[in-house]
Order: sequence, then C-alpha cells, then structure tokens
Amino acid sequence: MLIFNTYPMKAFKYIVFLLLIIIIGLAIYIAVQPNEFDFSRSRVIKAPKSMLFSKVNNYKNWPSFSPWIEKEPSATLTYGETTSGVGGNYSWNGEILGEGRMTTQAVEDNISISQNIQFIKPFESESDISWTFEDTNEGTKVTWAMNGKQDFMTKMYTTFAGSIEENTAPDFDRGLFKLDSIVQADMKVYSIAINGGTEHSGGFYIYNATSCKISDLASKMQEMLPKVGNYAFSNNLKTAGAPFVNYHKWDEANNAVMFSCCVPTVEKVISSEPDILTGQLKPFKAIKTTLKGDYNNLKEAWDSTMKYIPENGFEIDEDGPMLETYLTDPMSTPNPANWITEIYIAIK
Repeated sequence: MLIFNTYPMKAFKYIVFLLLIIIIGLAIYIAVQPNEFDFSRSRVIKAPKSMLFSKVNNYKNWPSFSPWIEKEPSATLTYGETTSGVGGNYSWNGEILGEGRMTTQAVEDNISISQNIQFIKPFESESDISWTFEDTNEGTKVTWAMNGKQDFMTKMYTTFAGSIEENTAPDFDRGLFKLDSIVQADMKVYSIAINGGTEHSGGFYIYNATSCKISDLASKMQEMLPKVGNYAFSNNLKTAGAPFVNYHKWDEANNAVMFSCCVPTVEKVISSEPDILTGQLKPFKAIKTTLKGDYNNLKEAWDSTMKYIPENGFEIDEDGPMLETYLTDPMSTPNPANWITEIYIAIK
C-alpha cells in the first residue's frame, strides 16, 4: 500500500514544481515588459487651428467630445477655479469612470497643450497627455497622445487585458471624431435678421472694380479686397468703417456679375495707383439685413431680403447701391458662426 501511495505524492510535487516554473516564467515575462508606454492618434479636421485649440484648451468643453464622459454622462464633474490654460483643471467621479483629475501643465497658443491625468479609483495611476495642432493643406491635423510609466502591477494587468494602447487608443479615435463633429456643427450655426428700413449715411471710399462669372465671384473678391485694404494701410489712410462690396449688376441668366471692392475713408482720397479708384456714396434709404454666420449663407440672406421688400410695401431703387458690408475679420475671428455681415439694398 505504501508503494502505491507514493505516486499521488510524486504527481502533486511535479504539479507544484510545474506551477512554480510557470509563475516564475510569467513573472519574468511581466518584469521584462517595457517600463513606459507611449502612443498617439491623429485626425485632420477642416476647421481653423485656433478654434480647435480653444475647444480643447477649456475643460468645460470636454463633455461634448470626451469619449469617457460619453460612457457615463451622469458622472459628477467638478471644475477648478480655472478651466483653461496653465493650471486649468477638472475632476470626475462616477461608477464607471471611477475617480480622477486632469490638470493643464503647459500651453503654447494654437500649437500645443500638455496635461497630466491622475486616476484615483478604482486604482491609482498617472500619465501625461499632449495635444498638437498643425496646419495642413486639408485642414488642421490634431494629434492626441498619451505616455507614462508602467509598474509591475500595470504590466501584469496589461499582460492579460491588453496593452494600454489597445484599450485606450479607440477612445482617442472616438474623441477626435466627436471633436470634428461638434466643431463642424458649431461652424454651421447662423442666423438672418431683417432689420427693416434704415438710412445709410454714405461717404467716401476707395475701390477696385471688375466683372466676372458669378461662379468666380468668391475667388475674385479674395483677390481684390485685400489689395484695397493693403493700399489703405500702406498709405495710412483713415478708414470710416468696415470694408464692403457694391454690386452694380447681377445677371444670373448669363452667370455674370459686376462689382466693386471698397474700403470707406473719412475724406476724399486721390489714389496714386491706376487700379485703385475713389468713389462717394450719397446717403440713401435702404432695407438692412444682418447675417451672423458663414458667408455660405449670404445667398439665403439676400433672397430673404429681396422677398421682404415687396411683401412689406417697399420698392427697390434700381439705380441705388446694393452693399455687402463685412463687420468681422475672419483672421481674428476663426469661427465662421461669429462672422457678421450687413446687407443694404437701396429703396425708393
């Protein structure tokens, strides 16, 4: 009987020894895994760099694009006294998200943002987050990156659950997609307000003029209007308001338009350049419409105004001005939703 009883004992020792070898081998495998992790995801977004930077820089915007808050929208968010720029921070607490905090450590306007993220519950860890914003021909390339150290427990977790990149990178892709979506939606917001009858004060202005196909209007304006503005600037002319376009003829049937790109001046200017001319608008009665939004919505604004005039007992002065005045500089206001354009159509 004793002889037969030694076999189970030997088998048990072999199993224990084999398990010990496996555990030691696994521990060695875990220990030699990289002590750090580093990954990033990028997306080219057709939006101004400064607009995207501003959206990411303020933590109060994060609920709209954060892939983690999307998973638990009921989580409690607590914002610091400062939510943007260096020192800006916010924290979260939820059943799914656990507890954590994010703080901005460095900012280079419209170029980069460096952040630190701390997880407190269900486990403690800390990583660095970075954002970069680069101009490309297709739009702004937004890169969201994460890096940090891996202790033994983290390595053991990732050995069985997958790397931090495998688990987190899909969230980065989702966040960039949402950022793209909300910024596109923001830029499309617009409003048209027909202000009704008004008196335009007129005045002197300098201008250049041309005629072209309606389909070429936008490109021609982008070429001509800066030339008039640069002439005013280089000659230290005192301007009397925002630049405007005066439409002299609009012929949709023949796809033709005749117009002037103008900069108002406080007094009459004698130009020294042959393609920069001087004009004067006499005061005139007009119907005024205000568009707040992208220039793509100007056709709707014009159509609405043209419809409003006869419906409200007014009559267009065919010989009078038809002006499009640009109150906002797109270079200093990157979001098209905030651009303001005024339309003046002369009436009898």
